[in-house]
Amino acid sequence: MADRSEDWFNQSRRDLDSARAQRDAGFHEWACFIAQQSSEKALKAVFQRFGGEVRGHSLVELFNALQERVEVPGQLRRSAVHLDRYYIPSRYPNGWASGSPADYFTEEDADGAICHSQKIVRFCHSILAGPGPAQAPDSGGGPGVGPGT
Repeated sequence: MADRSEDWFNQSRRDLDSARAQRDAGFHEWACFIAQQSSEKALKAVFQRFGGEVRGHSLVELFNALQERVEVPGQLRRSAVHLDRYYIPSRYPNGWASGSPADYFTEEDADGAICHSQKIVRFCHSILAGPGPAQAPDSGGGPGVGPGT
């Protein structure tokens, strides 16, 4: 299988940029969902780098699978739990008793989702930029994943 980790990670960064744009345009529910998607794609980029492919959308489950290869800091697991909450209810009205997702998501929700996603994307970048799959990264920053990128 060809290593497409760069493709996955590039799309992850674009998704994070899109989440910021959605937040700025007032589409807070979409900002939350896209932030979750950005993290999912960044994690899938790491699996690609390790020569594997993984299915599923739960960031918690992706981190559980990744834990077999690298140490995952607890704060990132908490970020994953936070972002996983946005996968369904940010898109579907039947996730709520009444109204639509737009009625329930705020700018603060979007800011939080983007912040959590940035942490996960930076963590993944540290793995992808490292010497190889055996590296145990920290959750520090990396170029191209901060605000405005």
